[in-house]
Amino acid sequence: MTKAARLAACVLFAAACQPVPSTGPVPDEGRPAVPVTAAACKTAGGSWGRQGLLGTEQCVMPMPDAGKTCRDGDDCVGDCRGDPSSGGAAPGDRMTGRCQATTSPFGCYTRVEDGKAEGMLCVD
Repeated sequence: MTKAARLAACVLFAAACQPVPSTGPVPDEGRPAVPVTAAACKTAGGSWGRQGLLGTEQCVMPMPDAGKTCRDGDDCVGDCRGDPSSGGAAPGDRMTGRCQATTSPFGCYTRVEDGKAEGMLCVD
């Protein structure tokens, strides 16, 4: 690889790693808008703090259907998640779940789709 090609590859790689600028919260089909400042988060009833492995400060909002029994993500505003106390179901096992509690994507959980467990997912 030529020096110019290596430089171009490095520039493209660095550009791909840059954060995408936020233009503000964009709610998905009934999801609560997630404020981008601590004051707006508190006013909206959310919880502001460090989230994820990188400890990025962000707002976590409660989901309107938190805890509702579900058999599929279509039953919830967010994800249908398996009960962590169930001991971990294998992918494809029949199960019901509960609608996710908050907008936070972090933690370990099993998504439930079409009444069946998907693989365990851990988001840091």
